[in-house]
Amino acid sequence: MKFNPHEYQKYAIQHIKAHKTSALLLDMGLGKTVTTLTAIHDLMFDDFEVKKVLIIAPLRVAFHTWPEEVKKWEHLNDLTISKIRGTPKQRKEALKQPAHLYLINRENVDWLVNKSGIPFDFDMIVIDELSSFKSFQSKRFKALMKVRPLVSRIVGLTGTPSSNGLMDLFAQFRLLDMGERLGRYISHYREKYFLPDKRNQHMIFTYKLKEGAEQAIYDKISDITISMKSSEYLKMPELVMNDVEVKLSEEERKHYDTLKQEMILSLEGKEIDAVNAASLSNKLLQMANGAVYDESKEFVKIHDQKLEALEELIESANGKPVLIAYWFQHDLKRMQERFKVRQIKTNDDIEEWNQGKTEIAVIHPASAGHGLNLQAGGSTLIWFGLTWSLELYQQTNARLYRQGQNETVVIHHIVAKDTMDEDVLKALKVKEKTQDCLIEAVKARLEEVR
Repeated sequence: MKFNPHEYQKYAIQHIKAHKTSALLLDMGLGKTVTTLTAIHDLMFDDFEVKKVLIIAPLRVAFHTWPEEVKKWEHLNDLTISKIRGTPKQRKEALKQPAHLYLINRENVDWLVNKSGIPFDFDMIVIDELSSFKSFQSKRFKALMKVRPLVSRIVGLTGTPSSNGLMDLFAQFRLLDMGERLGRYISHYREKYFLPDKRNQHMIFTYKLKEGAEQAIYDKISDITISMKSSEYLKMPELVMNDVEVKLSEEERKHYDTLKQEMILSLEGKEIDAVNAASLSNKLLQMANGAVYDESKEFVKIHDQKLEALEELIESANGKPVLIAYWFQHDLKRMQERFKVRQIKTNDDIEEWNQGKTEIAVIHPASAGHGLNLQAGGSTLIWFGLTWSLELYQQTNARLYRQGQNETVVIHHIVAKDTMDEDVLKALKVKEKTQDCLIEAVKARLEEVR
């Protein structure tokens, strides 16, 4: 297929070529893979600046999306690929194969740097989903930092750079520019831009931005960072968000409140025990969904309020396919007992969904991430239980609401009134606002370069 880039893609390609260190905060569906590959191709065969590129990505994206894009576009067909996967022996063989692009999943970065025994001789790195390197304490971050000075060019790609707030940016940009813009140490970054917020004596749990710090951070990274939102560059269908409220009965509410206040509950002869605040939050979310795990990892049923609301939503779809996002395994088991559902796990599951052969599909947000295209199979997503992770939430929504979707997308949140569900939904909206502010601040201004 011949590649005729949109103006925004031309802009992004030039940005990569003009900046040896670059961050592209591109919304899902804007074609970040073909854009980056085109820049690599130009740098390789026109400018002769790059010879060997390491591409780090989530598993499915690394070994399916990137190779498929190379095959798809005519101008990229001369790029050769080596996939670093399989056993350690197979990975070593892949590293020794001559190629232009070397693909690796992010879980194997530590092995590549510290255990493969093969010298790191790449002259360019592309990190697809840069946000997966937001922890400066992770093995993958530390490993890549070791070899970062050996690389002349680096590109970071993500649509969710600050899913938990601007503290997330430190490690990502430390990796990109080796501390030039936001500093080399997290302690200095915190001291310069943040103030302690929630704390318990000497233990600080959260930080808040100092006055003027938000804009100062944006200004620091703006020279190497551009952002683009799909709604501004693509003709997207309408997106409808709908909160479906359910109420617990008096008895169900009593069980919920008892656990919340006393952190222990006796139910059907079984003990439900929350040992700390995190455990309590987790169990309260389970109870809001309708069941909770006991000490022996068996689940105890609390209510069917969400299942009944789900049944109504499925019926109102009038036979149109619906995709259901669940969080806890007992949610899935109870749905399987009540409905004929199909889990989206394999390529066959994806293909049959996209062919319209699956009426009710279920998916876990952790497996609904990058590189998974489900827009051809339906336009209705139902969140049976929410996640605290903005990144997983947005990525799951983007499986349906993306380029190629031709119908209005409806996203339902089934929310139990006066429970942790409401807190999660509120937190997601706050996080999204923070991230949107960042993306707006470093947005690509195409009109300025025309």
